[in-house]
Amino acid sequence: MLEHGGGLRAAAVHYGIARGDWLDLSTGINPQGWSVPPLPPTVWQRLPEMNDGLEAAAAAYYETPHLLPVAGSQAAIQALPRLREPGRVGVLHPSYAEHAHAWRQAGHQVDLLLPDKLEAAVDQLDALMLVNPNNPTGQRFNSTLLLNWWARLAQRGGWLVIDEAFMDIAPEQSLTTQIGLPGLIVLRSLGKFFGLAGARVGFVMAESALRDRLQEALGPWSVSGPSRWIAAQAIADRNWQAQTRLRLEQAGKRLADLLQRQRLPVAGGTGLFQWVPLPEADFWQDALARRGILVRRFTDLPGLRFGLPEVEAHWRRLELALAGVRAERLR
Repeated sequence: MLEHGGGLRAAAVHYGIARGDWLDLSTGINPQGWSVPPLPPTVWQRLPEMNDGLEAAAAAYYETPHLLPVAGSQAAIQALPRLREPGRVGVLHPSYAEHAHAWRQAGHQVDLLLPDKLEAAVDQLDALMLVNPNNPTGQRFNSTLLLNWWARLAQRGGWLVIDEAFMDIAPEQSLTTQIGLPGLIVLRSLGKFFGLAGARVGFVMAESALRDRLQEALGPWSVSGPSRWIAAQAIADRNWQAQTRLRLEQAGKRLADLLQRQRLPVAGGTGLFQWVPLPEADFWQDALARRGILVRRFTDLPGLRFGLPEVEAHWRRLELALAGVRAERLR
């Protein structure tokens, strides 16, 4: 299995710091996520049902009826590559590593493509996989460019797959309103913006024939009843969403400013994380961990991804820790 953020238990054991004493900034998950109310007992007592309101709420939120709930976007990431005959697949690099891993596991030839190589590669690919905004760099791809790439792929029966895990902050940039076009697939999740990673709820948006094949591959009841109930309530809460977008926009800028004040080279991000390319990323990650702060380190393009602190005391703790690491580095 690939490494991910959120390995707090392992870090606690490795560094000998109690789990409750850590500040975990490794995941990019909203630390002030949607607050889950008490669940009705019936959601525990009955099998999940498709007419429970989740699909209708999601169709209104994503502005498309062409969607399938799945057990987090990870379920789709693993299943989609097996719905195509092995071919040549371009995957944005650096990016969320599970995408390339899943396509390779399904027998496809995977080309890892830097952003400036995508345009030239499109016409040689059977499928193109992007994360938008990208994780960890925060790079965004505009809709006009993406639809141009989709059209060129679709002419040959190809796919454009876009993982929009961090798009809830700027939904106007999403391609969900274009769903129904053949070969256009968009993945969304409630894990990041809504802070509901543990519920394991995501959505695949695609034309009906492809959704039917995916549903057949995944089998029945792929999302639990309690998770379906929580997801339906969260995506219908428009007031919380609007307030959260404003708050995260401000928090993302605050995080970037904090990192830059410590002379770290912030190169991009979203309202939920900031990306710092850093040749000595391993030193910084270890030094912060020794201070009880967990951040996500990337190796192919060395750097660190910083998630958001939750409360003022956490912001102050991060700032002091960064200053301490910088002083340690200069000694």
